[in-house]
Amino acid sequence: MAAVSGLVRRPLREVSGLLKRRFHWTAPAALQVTVRDAINQGMDEELERDEKVFLLGEEVAQYDGAYKVSRGLWKKYGDKRIIDTPISEMGFAGIAVGAAMAGLRPICEFMTFNFSMQAIDQVINSAAKTYYMSGGLQSVPIVFRGPNGASAGVAAQHSQCFAAWYGHCPGLKVVSPWNSEDAKGLIKSAIRDNNPVVVLENELMYGVPFEFPPEAQSKDFLIPIGKAKIERQGRLPHSSAHWNEVELKTS
Repeated sequence: MAAVSGLVRRPLREVSGLLKRRFHWTAPAALQVTVRDAINQGMDEELERDEKVFLLGEEVAQYDGAYKVSRGLWKKYGDKRIIDTPISEMGFAGIAVGAAMAGLRPICEFMTFNFSMQAIDQVINSAAKTYYMSGGLQSVPIVFRGPNGASAGVAAQHSQCFAAWYGHCPGLKVVSPWNSEDAKGLIKSAIRDNNPVVVLENELMYGVPFEFPPEAQSKDFLIPIGKAKIERQGRLPHSSAHWNEVELKTS
């Protein structure tokens, strides 16, 4: 009671200052989104935005995808836009490439990029080369996406990284997002691109949550392909003397 009566007797300015010292306010927690859900959100927004976009691949529809990346899309968009295919990568990749040439925007999912080797002729010789070989008259707006690289306990035929393979093939754009913001922004840009884009998703990162900034939650959020992203803003040193000091310390 003595402490309370002491506060009452003090001027309001002093009391407010005392409260500020004793109570600490924390910023609201940032939204956390997994890489899996970020890719799902990006595809969902593009399917909703453009009726020419559709997804096909093994178990992408009724099973919600082998890694649940396409969860809920079949229920929302139906059989004509979320299409389960047989286990025949060469076949459904060829269907997707033909659909792209006809004016649609397919997202072709490989359950693992290791088995994109079954469809390598469609990816490299049909999708990647057609724009050049047609003199720029025939674009092929297609996305090849799926898990890539090493994982846990999936043996040799599911553990290879194809970034260098596809990155050395003329006619292909290749992206490999690591966090949720990049995953959403790049999948949306890939779908809107008029040329073939290979999206290599890290299987180990699917379930990892990352902070999802407000701008990434917008349906208009895109990360441009081919433009460097500044992860953290730096600054130049004030003088050349600083560089000399750094060189001395690191030499």
